[in-house]
Amino acid sequence: MSTPETSRFVRLHVELVVEVDDENALTKAALGRMAEDAEIPADERAHAESTVTHNTAEALAYLVDPFDLVADLPGVELAQASWSSEHIDYDPDSPDWDLDEDDDASDEKEATG
Repeated sequence: MSTPETSRFVRLHVELVVEVDDENALTKAALGRMAEDAEIPADERAHAESTVTHNTAEALAYLVDPFDLVADLPGVELAQASWSSEHIDYDPDSPDWDLDEDDDASDEKEATG
């Protein structure tokens, strides 16, 4: 459990790489979600629709909501969230994309520390 010296706040780092194989479906889903959102002012809606239509990374960012990751977790309240998306060059065989790399370094520190 938590001790008085331990902060109640936890930063959760999540990195996802997704492959978009149907840009039209993704864009359509983002535009559909926007159409359902009555809280978007008209001037912002026009800009958001244009951005999502011309950039699949923006469409994905519009559909992904970090709140959804923690909304149903007991005892957890989202304090702050930020996220972004970008087009990248991805090679799953490249050592640059070794997701366990950071874990190995921290495991070594724990074992020796």
